[in-house]
Amino acid sequence: MVMVADLVPGLKRFVRNLTEKESIRDTVLRMILAFLLHSGRMSCLQAAGAVKSQTRHRAQVGRALRRRCFRRLNMLAVLQQVLLAQELGQGLFVFIVDATLCSQAGKKTENTYSTGNRPRRPARGRRYGKQKHAAKSCHSFTMGLLISPLGLRVPFALPHYTREYCQQHELPHRTTAEAAAEMIRQLPLPADAPVLVLGDTAYDADVVRAACQERGYEWIVPCNPERVLAGEKPRPKVRSLLKDWASWSLQTVRFCPGEGAYVAYRRLSPHRIGPKTNRRTFYVHQERRAVHSVGPVSLVFSTTKPTLANATPDDVKILMTNATRRSVREVVELYLLRWQIELFFKELKSTLGFHQYQFQRFTAVESWMELALAAFMYLEWHRARRLARPSLSDQEKKWWRQQRTHGLCQAVRLAIQQAELHYLADGLKTRGGITRLKRLIRASFPAEYRAAS
Repeated sequence: MVMVADLVPGLKRFVRNLTEKESIRDTVLRMILAFLLHSGRMSCLQAAGAVKSQTRHRAQVGRALRRRCFRRLNMLAVLQQVLLAQELGQGLFVFIVDATLCSQAGKKTENTYSTGNRPRRPARGRRYGKQKHAAKSCHSFTMGLLISPLGLRVPFALPHYTREYCQQHELPHRTTAEAAAEMIRQLPLPADAPVLVLGDTAYDADVVRAACQERGYEWIVPCNPERVLAGEKPRPKVRSLLKDWASWSLQTVRFCPGEGAYVAYRRLSPHRIGPKTNRRTFYVHQERRAVHSVGPVSLVFSTTKPTLANATPDDVKILMTNATRRSVREVVELYLLRWQIELFFKELKSTLGFHQYQFQRFTAVESWMELALAAFMYLEWHRARRLARPSLSDQEKKWWRQQRTHGLCQAVRLAIQQAELHYLADGLKTRGGITRLKRLIRASFPAEYRAAS
């Protein structure tokens, strides 16, 4: 891990406004370093040894995460403001909402609910699946990803509380759509900032549209299959419009990775950009209709099939939006940005190890979630600071813009190792420096393994 915490580029400056208590700030620094630099499974043990010269016991880290003081820090809001201060561009902000699950196997783990435990249908001669397995449960988190005009990513999150957990701790129960609406209302953006909200079918909800209307935001969501058109009863479903697709004149829309009006909102690997990359082709049709309980909207019917003669209703996605002034191409291209939050979930779990916690108390899980997002925001802040350097060449700027979470973690690791080499070289020049280095190396071993001297 790290020999001296001061060698991490800008980390102490990033978290300096969180709290004046040194013990809490020390835990925050350790957890962020562990998320960025851990080897193997992320755990409290990794955080305890994140700073080699100041190791802690893993139980001490676990106890710190359970304390209510972390909830009173309002950590995410403070760091979101620090990160948004790096955004100097003007243009459209894209806010993507979705939920992610973290599996938990412990029966005594708080605030879990069962999912995916359907028994297989019995069949003769089936050899597999006869053994009994422990029922799986999970935690759910509603998250939002705010993408700025310059491509800066700012995460938001609210945990899902089960009804039983809400009754035990006197907390308000909210659905994932209600949590998304709350995040939309609390976005720390100016009143005149243009914002587009994206979500899947779960966020085709009245509360989400009401929150967008309060703040004057545009939204694009896939239409719920049960939606009906406005008018007198019996109201036909929106999907009934697919019966007339034989008379549609489909418009062809093609997209190429690395091109388009909203390319700055994506992060593409270098191998996905070039003349040999495959273009994505969509055949779309647009209608303006009045939908019951929604009002006048633009309906965009999108499919990847060039002809609809042999297509089924499942082959056509119906996008619904209040951005009636946007072209068909803009609506489809903007909705394709929704996949960025899926990449965010992948990086959060596979690179930072967000889902690898093992806690019984959900207060510790909430602290773990906020610290994982704090680590992600530090990487974005570090990237923004590097890009703001006027001495950076165009090739270096391109490299920093393209890097995802894993590449940024490696960049931070390289910077730390180079700083440690300079630290060691300076310490070896004097007798006092050598003595100080000996103390640091000795302190990096647990007390029970230090030889008597």
